[in-house]
Amino acid sequence: MYSVAFLDSGVGGLPYLQAAKEIIPGMSVQYLADNAGFPYGTKTASSLKEILADRVRRLRSRFLPDALVIACNTASQIGLTSLRKAHPDFPIIGTVPAIKPAAQETKTGRIGVMATESTVKDIYLQNLIAEHASDVEVIKLPAQALVSFIEKKYLFSTPQERESEIKPYIDFLLEKKVDRIVLACTHFLHVEKDIEQYLAKAAANSVKVVESQWGVARRLAQILASCEAPAERAEQENRFLLTSDPPFDPMYALWAERFGLSAPDKL
Repeated sequence: MYSVAFLDSGVGGLPYLQAAKEIIPGMSVQYLADNAGFPYGTKTASSLKEILADRVRRLRSRFLPDALVIACNTASQIGLTSLRKAHPDFPIIGTVPAIKPAAQETKTGRIGVMATESTVKDIYLQNLIAEHASDVEVIKLPAQALVSFIEKKYLFSTPQERESEIKPYIDFLLEKKVDRIVLACTHFLHVEKDIEQYLAKAAANSVKVVESQWGVARRLAQILASCEAPAERAEQENRFLLTSDPPFDPMYALWAERFGLSAPDKL
C-alpha cells in the first residue's frame, strides 16, 4: 500500500487529496496544513523556501512516505525546484496553474487567472504564459483575501456570503470578457461550485472554470506505478497534521472529518 504526503499552507490542498484517493484506492495519506506558516502567498521567496525545506524534512523523517504532493501553486512555483534538488531520491509532484488547457479551450482569446499575490508576480507564471498562452490575452488577478476567507470562514459561511466574496473577482474577469477562469490557488477549488453557480446566475454560460486537481492525481498515479512496490507496512491512519501548537482551532477537526482524515495532530 502506497503512502503519500500532501502539503499546503492550509486546507487548499484537500480537493487534490480527495481526487488522488479516488484514482489510487487504498493509498494512505498524511495531509499537512501548515497553519503556522499560513499564508504562503504573502511571503518572500527565500522565507517560503526555508519553511518548505523544514516541513518536507519533518514529513519524511516521521512518516517515510513514498511520494509528496505540494498541493499549493505558490509553494510549487517557488519551492519545487529546490525541494527536488534536496531530495533527489524522492518523488515530489507540484501543482501547475492550468494555463495550457485554458489557452487551448478559449474561444474569445482571453483567459483569467485567479491566484495569490506571490503567484501573480512570480516569473514562473510569466514563463508558463509565454510557453502555453503567447497568442492569448491573460488577465492576472490577485485574490489573496479570498484565500483567508476560505481558510478561516468557508465552513461556516452561507451561499450568500460565499457569493459576496467571489463576486468582485468574477465580475472583474467578466468585464474583461474572459471565457476561461483558471483557479491558480488550490484554496479556490473549495468555491469552484459557487463560482459556477454565479456564472450561471450572470448568464455567463460560455465561461468555464479550469483547474488541475485531476491532472495532478493522474500524474501521481503514473509516478507511483513506475516506482518500486513499497515494502509491506501496517495499515496507516489517514492523518491530518498541523504545525501550530495545540489546542487547535476547532474548524480543523471539521475539515479533517469532511475529508475522512484523523483528528488533527501536530507534525
